[in-house]
Amino acid sequence: MRNIKLVIEYDGTNYHGWQVQPNGLTVQEVIEEKIEVMTRQRVRLTASGRTDAGVHALGQVANFLTPSTIPVEGFHRGLNSLLPPDIVVQSAEEVDLQFHAQYGAKRKTYRYVILHREVPSALFRNYSWHVSGALDLPAMKEASRLLPGKQDFTSFQGAEADTEDPVREVFQSGWSEKEPDFLHFTIEADGFLKHMVRNIVGTLVEVGKGKRSPEQFEQVLRARDRRQAGRTAPPQGLFLVEVKY
Repeated sequence: MRNIKLVIEYDGTNYHGWQVQPNGLTVQEVIEEKIEVMTRQRVRLTASGRTDAGVHALGQVANFLTPSTIPVEGFHRGLNSLLPPDIVVQSAEEVDLQFHAQYGAKRKTYRYVILHREVPSALFRNYSWHVSGALDLPAMKEASRLLPGKQDFTSFQGAEADTEDPVREVFQSGWSEKEPDFLHFTIEADGFLKHMVRNIVGTLVEVGKGKRSPEQFEQVLRARDRRQAGRTAPPQGLFLVEVKY
């Protein structure tokens, strides 16, 4: 038995997220089907974590076990020849049988992209959240500096989530301006709750619009109550950038 690790880039626009589900096409399902074409055996991909419908990845990591003798370079080239153009295997390697893409992950980095201008974009509508009107970026940066550390992020957890332990350690977070008209929010942590990044961004945008102060953002964080936070930012602006092991 061999253990093959894949680093995958995908455009999540046309998929109902990463994980296989009965009500729509998913990234995991498509890749598993292509691996089965190559090996003539069913496999189950294990990813570093789920991504929601419409969310993208630059460096999703997944692994699968197979008795196939196909060289790892063959998996790399073969999968890219079979996959649709919105899913690309960036690299493939054979790893130790103990490697587990989910349980072995130590840190993950996400990026959220905002298009900040009055007019929306035809080209970037699936890869950013269009936010018009004034934004107080210094206030948003001040609020984001409250996130690093090991703390309870219940206030930014999806309302329907049932995570037993909502404590996560954020190593870094912050905003940067990208020309033209783009704002990037980057956050690195040991793990993320469901909708955590999108709920944080939605609340930070409220800070930027003057609906909350950085001090009130801190109160939301300490409240451990999802009802105190802002809206959930739309999925298309979110990218899984990197997973570290």
